[in-house]
Amino acid sequence: MAKSETDSGSLYDHDKAVLEKLGYKQSLDRSLSAFSNFGVTFSCCSILSGLTPLYADALQSGGPMTVIWGWLLVSFFTLMIGLSLAEICSAFPTTGGLYFWTTRLASADWVPLASWVVGYTNWLGLCVAIASTDLAMAQFLASLISMNSSYVPNTYVIFAIYVAILLLHGIVNSMAVRLNGLFNNISVWWHVFGTATIVIVVLATTPVKQSASFVFTEWVNNTGWSSGFYVFMLGLLQSQYTLSGYDSAAHMSEETQNAQTGGPRGIIMAIVVASAVGWVFLVGMTFCITDFESQIVSPHVGVALSQIFLDSAGLRLAIFLIFIILGAQFFCGSALTLASSRMVYAFARDGALPLSKHLHKLNKEKSPVAAVWFNIAFCFILGLPYIWSETAYSAIVSVNTIASSISYLIPILCRIILARDTFEPGPFNLGRFSTPVGVISSLWIICTSALFLCPTQAPVTAENMNYALVPFVVVIGLCVSYYAIWGRHWFKPGAGGKEGMDEVDVDLGNDPSEKHELKMVFSHTPPMTPDLSGDEHWFAEDDTIHEKSLGRKLEKV
Repeated sequence: MAKSETDSGSLYDHDKAVLEKLGYKQSLDRSLSAFSNFGVTFSCCSILSGLTPLYADALQSGGPMTVIWGWLLVSFFTLMIGLSLAEICSAFPTTGGLYFWTTRLASADWVPLASWVVGYTNWLGLCVAIASTDLAMAQFLASLISMNSSYVPNTYVIFAIYVAILLLHGIVNSMAVRLNGLFNNISVWWHVFGTATIVIVVLATTPVKQSASFVFTEWVNNTGWSSGFYVFMLGLLQSQYTLSGYDSAAHMSEETQNAQTGGPRGIIMAIVVASAVGWVFLVGMTFCITDFESQIVSPHVGVALSQIFLDSAGLRLAIFLIFIILGAQFFCGSALTLASSRMVYAFARDGALPLSKHLHKLNKEKSPVAAVWFNIAFCFILGLPYIWSETAYSAIVSVNTIASSISYLIPILCRIILARDTFEPGPFNLGRFSTPVGVISSLWIICTSALFLCPTQAPVTAENMNYALVPFVVVIGLCVSYYAIWGRHWFKPGAGGKEGMDEVDVDLGNDPSEKHELKMVFSHTPPMTPDLSGDEHWFAEDDTIHEKSLGRKLEKV
């Protein structure tokens, strides 16, 4: 056997052992390399998808100064959050990600509720990210139609395009994970070279460029608010929205080779590369603004960057550049669909979702296809308000960031407060910097989450009011009610949940034909960190491992 094959087998056995000690058997296809994991995560942080739809809004909330320097500020704090999450991911590399980490970091009395809330906010954040990305792609396609004709698509047409994109993402993510890995590897280079192409072409074709003073120091306030600090903070929302979704690396852990290092690297590298590429893109595009009013405030084709492309490069090149952005948006939406389906699969594996019995099933390619289409259906519902109000897009963006931020905040707080002395890190750890980085991360998350609930324009009216709190409260309210009425009676995160409490047949005898019916009773929450001492364990058919070392009592009936 070749050395590479031996090493690969050894890594697989190690990954499998780590996963088993965390309470689960290896069911998904572990075929993604560390680069493929990074590819999925980087695609979720797609700068061409996040920056393009909100570019004009950010420029009117503080001008180029806020856009350029605010991006670097947000990148720094996002990296702090990423480092905190990467450390936890290295210790607990499971597809459940954030909600599973909470089970190992929170105090025993609060584990079920805390894990439940983290799981639902994480799922909501990922699904809303899909909706916002695909709606932005539909808007760009609509601007392309306007650019080539006198027809201006209305919200019904844009919504129809949005639904078509959702269906395509469902089809793509019903494929084998190996193909998805290749798909996201291509996405990395598409984003890097695509961004470079856009910047070079637009800079080369813009006859008169803005001055460096305009790009780096110009202040613009079209929000109606008088507070410069508040306007500056509003201008950061574009950057914060773009630099999210990096927890996707964790959700791909059970399909990533050498996950204890591959997952953390995926998180950190996605943030670093996205930050660098995004800054180059923002600087390049801002130099090419030739008429702030007609390109940013009131673009004829509906999207500011499409207008800049058209005015600078002409129709043919503008169409080519828009196709680059459309490709990036499609890659981003697909990666988010992939990551969110794994999150649903893991959450359903613990019985936390309606229809859990069906949502954690795998097809012959070891892909959770039911989870994929469950999210597609939910995203369809999320997009419906856009038909009646275009401002619904802003609410969708806000809900995405708020939900994701809360799901990041809880495990980080648990790590630096409740598990400060008991947490046993994996191969990647921050050492003595873990707590300071966690404190910085937590404060930033709290600040930006509150900001996303604030109105962005003054005077505040029914039309421009930020309604992000409404859908967020409705969804989270429903999930907490679901827990209070039903979930609290059976939800045991990290221990198989409702599914794991069913009776299962397990072979404990020497005779293969001899079966013993067992009933599982969960005595307490699993310990903080996995013990790799080789304790005996048994596999249940619901993809959950029930181990003596994790405190499950098995009573023979």
